[in-house]
Amino acid sequence: MGKSKGLFDLEKHFAFYGAYHSDPVNILIHVLFVWPIFYTSLLLFHYTPPLLRLPCLPLPLLAAGAHLHVNFAFVFAAVYALFYVAMDRKAGSLAALLCALCWLGSGSLAVRLGFSLGWKVVLAAQLFCWTGQFIGHGVFEKRAPALLDNLTQALLMAPFFVLLEILQKFFGYEPYPGFQSRVSAMIDADRKEWQASKQKKVS
Repeated sequence: MGKSKGLFDLEKHFAFYGAYHSDPVNILIHVLFVWPIFYTSLLLFHYTPPLLRLPCLPLPLLAAGAHLHVNFAFVFAAVYALFYVAMDRKAGSLAALLCALCWLGSGSLAVRLGFSLGWKVVLAAQLFCWTGQFIGHGVFEKRAPALLDNLTQALLMAPFFVLLEILQKFFGYEPYPGFQSRVSAMIDADRKEWQASKQKKVS
């Protein structure tokens, strides 16, 4: 299987994000904090008004009286899920399932908390998780986060990146043969260029 091109070029996206995450401690920090950032973002977006006036979705497994509307939370989760599936059918489907579970879970929690408490929980969680990630970059990676160079790509790729890291490390997963070696070569080239740029600035 060949790699995807353009917007759905998985090698390019993974190499870009991977070039900023080579330190094991920094990678672990991202594994722990990236999905909670996604989850709590969804939690806040559940308080947005419906985008479409469609019947709400009653889900008996959620909090009593909870209904999930087609609002910005739904669109946010759907965009991420579809983007991941488009890049890699197998791992992307798993990521899409996680996006759906986050959407369901955050919707239930949004009902339980209510907006007056919910936004405070989101703020505390986001501050904690983002602080942890900046510490990971500043103290361990010693390189500015990817979002400073490409905000959209970094935020969109982050949840899928950490999932691929886990699948690769513990299950030896590759989207297709040769993926890991090509990505590693791209990451090495990027980091060498970055190191050379740092040396020029110092000298």
